[in-house]
Amino acid sequence: MPSLVLASSSPYRRELLSRLRLPFTWSAPSIDETPFPRESADALVRRLAAEKAGALAQEYPHHLLVGSDQVAVLNGRILGKPHDLPRARAQLQSASGNSVTFLTGLALLNTASGTAQIDCIPFTVHFRHLDAARIERYLAAEQPFDCAGSFKSEGLGVSLFRATEGEDATSLIGLPLIRLVDMLLAEGVQIP
Repeated sequence: MPSLVLASSSPYRRELLSRLRLPFTWSAPSIDETPFPRESADALVRRLAAEKAGALAQEYPHHLLVGSDQVAVLNGRILGKPHDLPRARAQLQSASGNSVTFLTGLALLNTASGTAQIDCIPFTVHFRHLDAARIERYLAAEQPFDCAGSFKSEGLGVSLFRATEGEDATSLIGLPLIRLVDMLLAEGVQIP
């Protein structure tokens, strides 16, 4: 089996990939994540996942490279990572009582054969109605400034949800393991 490399610096994605109990290394790819003009959210995450994996291809010529990227979409508008308190507050205020769809692009590149599998996995979160005090308490407790949509579903963020829908809850955290297992099996990887 070719060695597995996660093309990400995300601790969330590393934790998720470790659940498969496969040996892997990780490396942060350097790519421009700017959306193209009029690029759809689906096309954006597919492209960025593939570019992240491809950015490490020369460094890892006989490996399986995993790239992933995620955006949140609310009323047709892409929400990125907030990076600061005012943007996180605004994102949660916008999400209050609404549904946000998280699109996670996933790419598995076999650098030895040149084959690539690319997909986009949606997952929708239906938010409770959130008053200003609840948003402030949540943001103070979790500080989710590096998370698309301004929440951590693996933490207190779940308390903000009314319901969720999707085939793979791990896609919400940023690495859809169910789909990744399908891709790895197609490459002949034996998973415990």
